[in-house]
Amino acid sequence: MLPDFRIRQRDYLLEIARAITQELDLGQLLARILRISIEMLAGQAGLIALKESEGWRVTAAQGIAPAFLSYLEPLLAEEQVSELNVVELNRMLKDLTYTASMGLLNGVGLPLVTFSQVIGVIFIFRSYPDVFSANDKSLLQSFADQAAIAVHNARLYTQVSYEKQRLDALLDSAADGILILNADHTIERCNTAFEKLYGKPRGEIQGGTQNQVIRWVREPQGLTLEDAEAGGWPLTPTAYLYVEGDLDRPEPPPLPVGVTYAPLISPEGKLRNIIVTVRDITHFRTADEIKSTFISIISHELRTPVALIKGYASTLRRDDAKWDRGVINDSLSVIEEEADHLSKMIDDLLDASRLQAGGLSLNRSDISIPALAERLAERFRTQTKKHTITVDFPQKFPVILADETRLEQVLTNLISNAIKYTPDGDIRIQGQVRPEQVIICVSDEGPGIEPKDMPHIFDRFYRSSNAAKQTKGAGLGLYLARAIIEAHEGQMWLDPKPDTGARICFSLPR
Repeated sequence: MLPDFRIRQRDYLLEIARAITQELDLGQLLARILRISIEMLAGQAGLIALKESEGWRVTAAQGIAPAFLSYLEPLLAEEQVSELNVVELNRMLKDLTYTASMGLLNGVGLPLVTFSQVIGVIFIFRSYPDVFSANDKSLLQSFADQAAIAVHNARLYTQVSYEKQRLDALLDSAADGILILNADHTIERCNTAFEKLYGKPRGEIQGGTQNQVIRWVREPQGLTLEDAEAGGWPLTPTAYLYVEGDLDRPEPPPLPVGVTYAPLISPEGKLRNIIVTVRDITHFRTADEIKSTFISIISHELRTPVALIKGYASTLRRDDAKWDRGVINDSLSVIEEEADHLSKMIDDLLDASRLQAGGLSLNRSDISIPALAERLAERFRTQTKKHTITVDFPQKFPVILADETRLEQVLTNLISNAIKYTPDGDIRIQGQVRPEQVIICVSDEGPGIEPKDMPHIFDRFYRSSNAAKQTKGAGLGLYLARAIIEAHEGQMWLDPKPDTGARICFSLPR
């Protein structure tokens, strides 16, 4: 080789050295290395094949006919080729080159080696034999070593970029809010779930401090991060910290959350980061409140009928008194009425349990809702003299496919409520026919439902303060009624249009 060409080779080595620090995109780096290699070895074409877990793969090519490349790629991808070393691969490429070019082209391969492991090969196609001096070979090997380092760095960068993308996807797909804190409690990272939970964009959250964001409306349950660190936290890498309370947010209302702090400690034992997981525990708190309400209501509602039954039964059993038939009948009537009340409560609780377990079963058949409404109205007319119960359905009201027993339960509940909460007046059961559904409404002329109670009247165990004072009940009637209608693929709602009284309607598909 001429001296000036050796100078150019050294320039190529310098360019590869620059590429190591300047180029981290693997595809662009390989193309750059291949271009320099072809110029350096005075070649006409070339390729770079990298050794991967599944075998050798062509990752860059220049000046190679597409037909030759399409033949080479599946050959390199074959399972047995994955065990080839660089010498065997070079021999195979040379043989292929000689065969494909009718002996006119030759090839030279430079193995890419890092940490005593072959990671690839640069193969350059030339039209003359490869004759290199010892100094030339030393320069070429230096070039290949530099290129191998550049490829190794680019692969590491690609792997780091992939891991970062995977971490980003993991954080942003998490249902819980996540904050990553530095050791000084500044917020380094915030995920999408925490943005939504807290009510501010991450740009306004990141860069702030933990105690600016995690602020409690009242004293939380458990040690706060500051109190725990004052006591020496974290003593071990698995020293998780949990605190629960109402999070003060920029926009009310406060949010019940459970916050877990997990330390990330360096090999030297220093705290590097704190991973904060913030979980919305509204549902858990609601469940606890429902459980407490259930126990309170049921214990109260059971106590009254049980006490009455026990009281009347004990009175009738007294040996020191003789009761006439009228007193005995009245006492037995009360016992029977309270037993029916207990039975209904048990049935409602069982229905509520069935709903929680997966829904109510329906036994559908063709039914006439006007006839059902008239039958129930006649039954309730015998129970009250202060109310007028009117049934108003249009002629030729369509027959509906539904569970008659369940619909009777719904109408009984609505008519019974109208009687309970209305001192007197007209109670009206009306029906309307629409193209795809029928609508049935039960209205009264009572005081109506207070606005603060309207959003909750269909909630399980909910009873307004007025209802709790006036009548017995567990707060399950309207909850079950709506569940029955929804099981029929209908809807139930409170109609707030009338100026006085309550009007509750439901729809059923035709």
